[in-house]
Amino acid sequence: MPALDDSVVSREEVEREDTARVEAGLDRLDAVDLHRTPWWRRLGSSIVPPFLALVVVLVIWEILFLLKVKPEVMLPSPASVGKEFLRLLEGGQAVDAVWTSLSRGLIGFAMSIVLGSLIGIAVARLGWLRASIGPLLSGLQSLPSVAWVPLAILWFQISPSMIYMVVLLGAVPSIANGLVSGIDQVPPLYNRVGKVLGLSWWGQTRHVLLPAALPGYVAGLRQGWAFSWRSLMAAELIATSSKLGFGLGQLMNQGRDLSDAPLLYTGLILIFIVGVGVEMLFFRPIERAILTARGLSTTGR
Repeated sequence: MPALDDSVVSREEVEREDTARVEAGLDRLDAVDLHRTPWWRRLGSSIVPPFLALVVVLVIWEILFLLKVKPEVMLPSPASVGKEFLRLLEGGQAVDAVWTSLSRGLIGFAMSIVLGSLIGIAVARLGWLRASIGPLLSGLQSLPSVAWVPLAILWFQISPSMIYMVVLLGAVPSIANGLVSGIDQVPPLYNRVGKVLGLSWWGQTRHVLLPAALPGYVAGLRQGWAFSWRSLMAAELIATSSKLGFGLGQLMNQGRDLSDAPLLYTGLILIFIVGVGVEMLFFRPIERAILTARGLSTTGR
């Protein structure tokens, strides 16, 4: 039996080793990373930066107050606003006002999700409908929410229906446009696969397009909530009546009417807290879960 050339053997061994290293690298890419960041570290990374930003804002606020940039009736001290905040919190007025506004916002937002999703699916899937009302959705999205309040009062007088109309007109275009944008970014191959599998028009929409468009849809929902919350505050600030209860907008109106700057600032802070709370407790975890499940983000592991 003839002896093999050492150079041939060594070359084959090198090629096998290179192939093994490539396969091992690919296996590591496919492997699921089971390492999870400790909860206290995740909690610290999500709380410490906003806390430091808040401290910076309070320090700047206190400096401006001490420098008397504005009279105290216009720019109260952080301490006086904090005392007013605690007074409203202990007396229950803050909780009642937050619940009144938040419940309205959630109900209006839920209705906006249903209506905006149906419109978004129809516009994304029907070319003639996109050509006819697609530009109108973009125009409605750019229209300031406060512009709808006088028209809503004209149609429904000062009533809860007026509030919900303003919320719907503020949120529906953003939700619909977000869903349309998400569906437009789905690769055409997905739709062709659905057709090969024999899915109906609705089956392709439900089982293929909507799951693939989920990141864009969630972005539209987030923007829709921001628009609905701003629309609600605009309606509460303009329309004040006992029929509407006492929400955060009415709380700020009371501070303005009484020239009570701490009360006015407290209402503004409560509006801000609700907006940030919904973002941090609802939208941020959903977005993180979607991105992590799709391998687009490793944060929160």
